Amino acid sequence: MLLQYEQIGEIFDCLSLGVIILSKDRKILSINRSAEQLTGFPASGTVGLYCYNVFLDYLCGGRCKFLESEDEIRQTLVSDIAVTDRQNKTTSITKIESPLYGQDGEMIGCMEVFQDHSAFRELIKRIRFDDLRLKLILDNLDIGILTLDRGNHVTFFNTKAEQITGFSRTELLGKSCKSFFGPWFCEDVLDQCGYPNGNSEHLTAETRLITEQGQPLPVRVTYLPLKNESDMIVGGLTTITDLSLKYHFDSAIKDRYTFYDMIGRHPDMQKIFDMIPMVAATDTTTLIEGPTGTGKDLLAKIIHNASQRAEHKLVKVNCASLPDTLLESEMFGYVRGAFTGADRDKPGRFQEAEGGTIFLDEIGDLPLPLQAKLLRVIEDREFYPLGSRKTTGVDVRIISATNQDLHQLVKERRFRQDLFYRLNVMRIALPPLKDRKSDLPLLISHILQKICTAMDVPVKKISKPAMHILLNYDYPGNVRELENILEHAVIICRGDTIEKDHFPRALTAAEAPAESPGPDPDTSGPGDRSERVKIMNALAQCRWNKTRAAKILNIDRSTLWRKMKKYEIAS
Repeated sequence: MLLQYEQIGEIFDCLSLGVIILSKDRKILSINRSAEQLTGFPASGTVGLYCYNVFLDYLCGGRCKFLESEDEIRQTLVSDIAVTDRQNKTTSITKIESPLYGQDGEMIGCMEVFQDHSAFRELIKRIRFDDLRLKLILDNLDIGILTLDRGNHVTFFNTKAEQITGFSRTELLGKSCKSFFGPWFCEDVLDQCGYPNGNSEHLTAETRLITEQGQPLPVRVTYLPLKNESDMIVGGLTTITDLSLKYHFDSAIKDRYTFYDMIGRHPDMQKIFDMIPMVAATDTTTLIEGPTGTGKDLLAKIIHNASQRAEHKLVKVNCASLPDTLLESEMFGYVRGAFTGADRDKPGRFQEAEGGTIFLDEIGDLPLPLQAKLLRVIEDREFYPLGSRKTTGVDVRIISATNQDLHQLVKERRFRQDLFYRLNVMRIALPPLKDRKSDLPLLISHILQKICTAMDVPVKKISKPAMHILLNYDYPGNVRELENILEHAVIICRGDTIEKDHFPRALTAAEAPAESPGPDPDTSGPGDRSERVKIMNALAQCRWNKTRAAKILNIDRSTLWRKMKKYEIAS
């Protein structure tokens, strides 16, 4: 695992960012070329040594924040430091320290990232509010910069700031900054900088701003007061650094999700956003409903990570993916001798989720006998492991999800009514993407940026014909299908603009006029086209429940999976 993190140093060398990877016991595992240059310490003389014996006074100010912190409160730390090398030259460095976690959630080491801002700091010392030559230099820096007058009106906005925020300088110049970037940016930066009162201190903060697409973007900002020739404060300069890369890196390492991952301005989504803090603050059993691909898994993770159980596990059980004979032992565990081959006790998913949350996906497919057992867990907080005569107590929160109509299943006597009422205490219904198409531009922008960041490629543009296709497609696979389409396009696209030819063939075929469809590029003949339509109709009829769709088509579930893959039907 740590070897994978060490490769990050090679990538960050291209960005002139120093990276040092440390083991859990604080031994230096690797130091990239940029870190060697910034610190003056070669890898040959430092790898294998304890970092506090090498860098404690030089980079850490004489104290190690990670060694002095408890495991449960260690988090990413950002600080600005000044270091003096052996030639007595002072360098201004921004340092980011982040713990690294293994697949089991245990900390396995630490990563420290360094960036030299000395040249930029020297430039800031020389700048004056009306110095156009220096502003030309600032416009070409790879960091977002805006300047404000004493009334918070934008007087300068460089090219990088345009790229980060999506706003053009012509939109902002001369206008109040508070009318564009949202309440968080104002509260965390503008309301604290205090330059009208003569405060000459600089301010650094991590906050959010609202982009031109209406999307909240995590950023790190540094405010510095600007002075005229008489040393009077006449405004402020604010740098903006996009933290999307850091945020997605943290999410991938910790498997943590926050509001940033769920996007939508549609009224239905806003109602859900309003509900999440209230639902997360309780241990109430919660039911999430919605078609396949709408983000039920993601919403469960968000609720868990916003709750008081966030420090414990979120354990997922897919009730449709396991045979009935294995599902009970998987959920509730078994004792030694419960069946042939049970040579030891094995805890189930409920015990694994002790103190945390268990997420029961596709709850509508839970067999009736297990529904009765689940009802007892909800009511009594205890259950019998398979083959045991003693009950096992458990403290978990239950979140369930379904793409079926549970109320209809109750009418058909395929789902217990008493269990339905127990699960349906708090209900959140995620709308299909076709019912909130006004969110498509926002989702496309957010997903595209996330994919490009993960692939370490520049963010692609989308041509008008390609965007027309994306905005007019119904997405039977919902947000998941949109993600798959954009990822496919990014992989195929070799330039900086995604064209319609970069989309999966099934998408461009769906856009063809109905009166002259021409040959289906995904299949070998009319019979295959007809089969694809039959599968799509069966899935739609069953609200994308693949088990029921397979029964309607009179094929087994694995055959359905293969055919869906063949016809590029999002699962």
